[in-house]
Amino acid sequence: MIMNLTDLKGYMEEAIMKPLDHKNLDLDVPYFADIVSTTENVAVYIWENLQKFIPVGLLYKVKVYETDNNIVVYKGE
Repeated sequence: MIMNLTDLKGYMEEAIMKPLDHKNLDLDVPYFADIVSTTENVAVYIWENLQKFIPVGLLYKVKVYETDNNIVVYKGE
């Protein structure tokens, strides 16, 4: 299945950038009030938010780079 990249960019803006960009995750994002803001949990948060916008079955994985050597891949498991 394919997706229009302009649509994907808009979804990423709504699901990732607006709630997380330039925010203190522990203080400013309600999701992390009771969940530790580890890279693993950030990946889960991004997955769950993107799922709200992207058609079912289209999202394959979320990859979050904390550093060049610390990368988290989440596939909705």
